Amino acid sequence: MVRMSFLACIDCGSAVEPYPPKYKCPVCGGLLEYRVEPERLRTAEFSGPLTFWRYRSLLPEVKNLVTMNEGGTPLHVASRLADRMDVKSLRLKDETRNPTNSFRDRSAALLLSNAIDMGYKALICATNGNMGASLAAYCAKYGLICHVLIPKVMDMGKLAQMLIYDAIIEEHGETVDKPIEKAERLASETGWYQATPELNPLAVEAQKTISYEVSEQMGVPDWFIVSMGSGGTIYSIWKGFMDLQEMGKTDSVPRMVGVQAEGCSPIVDSYLKIGEEKRRRAKPLTHAVGILVKKPLQREMAIRAIKESNGIALSVSDQEIFQAEQAIARLEGMFAEPASSATIAALKRMRDGGVLDPHDRVVCLITGSGLKATDVLQALAKRRKTVILGAEFSTKERILRILSQRDAYGYEIWKALGRMMTRVAVYQHLNDLEKKGLTTTYSREKRKYFRITERGRRILQMIDELKILL
Repeated sequence: MVRMSFLACIDCGSAVEPYPPKYKCPVCGGLLEYRVEPERLRTAEFSGPLTFWRYRSLLPEVKNLVTMNEGGTPLHVASRLADRMDVKSLRLKDETRNPTNSFRDRSAALLLSNAIDMGYKALICATNGNMGASLAAYCAKYGLICHVLIPKVMDMGKLAQMLIYDAIIEEHGETVDKPIEKAERLASETGWYQATPELNPLAVEAQKTISYEVSEQMGVPDWFIVSMGSGGTIYSIWKGFMDLQEMGKTDSVPRMVGVQAEGCSPIVDSYLKIGEEKRRRAKPLTHAVGILVKKPLQREMAIRAIKESNGIALSVSDQEIFQAEQAIARLEGMFAEPASSATIAALKRMRDGGVLDPHDRVVCLITGSGLKATDVLQALAKRRKTVILGAEFSTKERILRILSQRDAYGYEIWKALGRMMTRVAVYQHLNDLEKKGLTTTYSREKRKYFRITERGRRILQMIDELKILL
């Protein structure tokens, strides 16, 4: 009987029994990964509809198939964004269409299937967002207890998902690095199933299905751009395409691009050989909280994927990420979280730097929804408030300009404003202007007239001077 898959050390090659999942080699301490037996790889076939479990033949064995209809996500043809970036072909792998709106639902399905196979009733996961939200939802559906360790810095939208799915949540540390350390200890002490993606190599296997889907949807792109936190995701994508090549389903793999935020870029720094002392001095900080990882456990795996695919690694600023997030939404109608939007910011950098040929085919991985990330929502809400205040300010300015020409009563001012608001609203603005000393009133022919004051004229002059600067 052919063994279907096993755990092997990436460094020394030692083979380990596949279950229970382990991430560290007992011989040399290197990272473990699942490998498919060559015979199985040669004979594996995909079957069924385009969903996660279509690729069961290439996944480590499980008996209980946990599912919430994850996978089978669209490969969005981003034609307007491609025009903006001056590339011929750009596609967005839209993982926001998964049940909890992120790519981590794939991992949750496989990990929970394995946990149920092994009789676990509770699991532990360290997370900075998406994985915790996914596991909490899947545990709620299948009746397992979900313990989640989170850092102080995280997206509130993801925390809200964990809360509504009734996960048991504990805050520990500033970034996800400390929760990962604690999750390893707790799993050992309590006997809970280890569902932290950095500590369970099944997560990498689950995420390989993204590559399988893209291959079936379009073939092999020239470039595949992925945001990096701990480094496991980009390794998953590369490994998936390597599987396909060994199976004879493709004859190439894409060049992998790993992107991080400038405020926290340990993998990029290692790849570019930026000094350790310089990295130690900088406090990690980025609004792309989904990739805020100070000491990525899968750093070498990510670098291997980049180097062996002849790819590149680069970092982008938070400002570039925010601009990319807006561009994706306004041009393609897709609301991506900041960590995902970094891929588009990286694409722009590559195009501006002449790295890309205009005819290259590019795929960017959109890992999660912007509705999970509150920073951008707060920024947009603040902008909305500014727009509203600006409209109010504009109305008061227009009233002052009308009165700078001649005195007028309320009805005349309302008509001069184009009758675009109620008369009650106009009088409210007039009362505000009078309280600020910008207008005064007097009575004539049984009507109340409004007159601009010298202070009001000075304000108009200041506005005119300010407009010269803008």
